[in-house]
Amino acid sequence: MAGAAENGAPRSTPIAERGITTANQFAQMMSAVMSDLALGKLTAQVANAMANVGGKLLKVSEMQQKYGTRGSGPERELQLVRDGEHTALPAPPLEAPPR
Repeated sequence: MAGAAENGAPRSTPIAERGITTANQFAQMMSAVMSDLALGKLTAQVANAMANVGGKLLKVSEMQQKYGTRGSGPERELQLVRDGEHTALPAPPLEAPPR
């Protein structure tokens, strides 16, 4: 990741682009966010949003382990709605931006 450090881009960007699927990747991402914030490469608002999303990701992982059922593999799957109860909500109408 020398390129990210050399050009002044946030260290968290390439991690985010790859995606977060493991606890180790999550820890690397949050460490990079902390560094980026301290170095002024992220605003406090963006860092706060990322921390909030990270907390929700951890909560889903916790719920999956606690309440999930075993599928065909070793991983647990958490069903968020019962079969047949999912209802798609209609999209809100598009409005012209105020002038």
